[in-house]
Amino acid sequence: MGKTGGYGNMKKVAYNLGYFFREARTLFKIDFFPNIFSIISIGLIFFILALVISGWGISNYIIGIVEKEAEINVYFNDGLQDGEINRLMEDIKRIDGVGKVILVRQDEAYNRMAEILGKEASILELFDDNPFTSFIEVQIQIEEADSILDRLERMEDIDYIRDNKKVIDRLQDIVIILKVLGVLAVIAVGVSTLIVVSHIIRQGIYNNREQINTLELLGAPEFFIGFPFLLEGLFLTLVGGILASLLLILIFKIGYGQMEIALPFIPLPPSESLTINMVFLILAMSGILGIVGSLFGLAKHNINH
Repeated sequence: MGKTGGYGNMKKVAYNLGYFFREARTLFKIDFFPNIFSIISIGLIFFILALVISGWGISNYIIGIVEKEAEINVYFNDGLQDGEINRLMEDIKRIDGVGKVILVRQDEAYNRMAEILGKEASILELFDDNPFTSFIEVQIQIEEADSILDRLERMEDIDYIRDNKKVIDRLQDIVIILKVLGVLAVIAVGVSTLIVVSHIIRQGIYNNREQINTLELLGAPEFFIGFPFLLEGLFLTLVGGILASLLLILIFKIGYGQMEIALPFIPLPPSESLTINMVFLILAMSGILGIVGSLFGLAKHNINH
């Protein structure tokens, strides 16, 4: 592009804005169907990226909630008396990283399971006696889980310890995988969008080479010739980003409703804030990639030959 001052270019843009938009619209109409297909392709690419990043964010949120509510269940010898149980609970409280320590009696354990089973709770009536035993519910800091479990395993009168550390470890593994996929998706989306937009710009320049030659003979600077092409590339990616945003809003609306019905016990981030953040990210990326892709296409094609 020609070397002119930034202020001068801005004045030219403002003065000729109507002309630039008309030219951009003309460029879009010339390759109407290829541009429509490009918008759809870009929209689907951004939509897939948004799903990957959303999955990453939701997994991080779930792990954060699970870590805050991390608990282990300590089952003790059946023969312990109340005084011995209280002493055991006091010993557990003194372990670093332990929060609340609560005794859950047999009846409460039964009621909890009945609440979890819901309509299927009638299966518990098949037992003549309460099949559950009392246990101690211990809230812990998840980062201290290994040392806490080691201390508990060395305590007397403890028969069995049930913890959710394996579940959290698996969730963290999933988050790592999603992070890798997210980075790869961002790279793939960036590269593919730049290729699509720059190709469209180069094709537009080639199709309009006679008009460009005429403008050059009249003394039009590169900036004046190239700006409509930049607007066209920005328009393609922004419309693609809007299409991806609409698809994402629809998926979130349906998906959240189904999740709340099928898996009501899984904590999910607020759908409104997640949707707003993802839409903002998609539109910001689409705008940036549209401008960069257009500039790349203009740089790769020498307008002045």
